[in-house]
Amino acid sequence: MRLISWNVNGIRAVMKKDFMASFEAFDTDVLCLQETKAQDDQVREALAQVEGYHLYSNSAEKKGYSGTAILSRKEPLAVQYDMGIPEHDQEGRVIAAEYDDYFLITVYTPNSGSELKRLAYRQSWDKDFLNYLKALEKEKPVVVCGDLNVAHQDIDLARPKPNFNKSAGYMQEEIDGMNNYISANLIDSFRYLNPETIKYSWWSYRAGARAKNVGWRIDYFLVSDALKQNLARADILTEVLGSDHCPVLLELSH
Repeated sequence: MRLISWNVNGIRAVMKKDFMASFEAFDTDVLCLQETKAQDDQVREALAQVEGYHLYSNSAEKKGYSGTAILSRKEPLAVQYDMGIPEHDQEGRVIAAEYDDYFLITVYTPNSGSELKRLAYRQSWDKDFLNYLKALEKEKPVVVCGDLNVAHQDIDLARPKPNFNKSAGYMQEEIDGMNNYISANLIDSFRYLNPETIKYSWWSYRAGARAKNVGWRIDYFLVSDALKQNLARADILTEVLGSDHCPVLLELSH
């Protein structure tokens, strides 16, 4: 199974930037999207030329904001939207697709914000999302992908020291949230298979950050420990343009 996750920073915007060429080159079984920034009907319209995939979309109540989607070659056994927690379910941030051997969950984790106004909310999100994953895991293993809006360790961002406890995405509270996922036996697939590799998945649009590779690794595939032996390949597709994020990839063997 080849799985790809990509924060497209606007599905309608990325469609104008060679999205279809990238998508065809992926030759992926499932593509999970975050930050679609569109209502469900607009997502369907934007992706109308995609053939051979089932589309599932979850949009925010606020128009042009947040949103997630899944394109799957194989029809899932079931699809559920959101966590069932009203406080968290207004922004279209979660879709869970059930397959024979696991749940695949795509998530767009709330950003704490440039002035950290949502840091406290972000902490409650991390706690509730982990509980949600562990509840699913009682039925079958989980594969969780998306923009988690946190760099986990110094190796995961180009400038750790000036950002630590000063910038959203590298606050100790956010790192603690990621530590809690790992402590709960969710494996960071990229870091597990590539312990020393420095690769980033997001770059600021400012100051030519991408050209200079001043980036952050904030997009992940986390998998249940039960799937550890199925981890075949994890990569970050830095050559794919069109968004301020690049896609991340996971291949699972049977």
